[in-house]
Amino acid sequence: MVSYEKVLPIGSVVLLKGANKRVMILGYQRNAAADPNRYYDYCGCPYPEGYTSPERTAIFDHDQIDRIISMGLQNVDQIVFAEQLLEAIDKMKGQA
Repeated sequence: MVSYEKVLPIGSVVLLKGANKRVMILGYQRNAAADPNRYYDYCGCPYPEGYTSPERTAIFDHDQIDRIISMGLQNVDQIVFAEQLLEAIDKMKGQA
């Protein structure tokens, strides 16, 4: 069960529920081509291979994470960015 409720930093490695392969977080607020109006919390790539192609990226929400294996870099820049990201998401949800 995930106990970290904030935005995970880029580079964090997670295991998704029901998965065997670890995923490294590459970015935030990505949408699927099949549903451009649906945004997911994260996008990631297989770990340890890394990004190899768009077809090998995953999009997923925070609640789909089973375990955090390793946290990415956390510093002042990341903390400020995470706060701004959460504010922007709240504004987007308020407009929907």
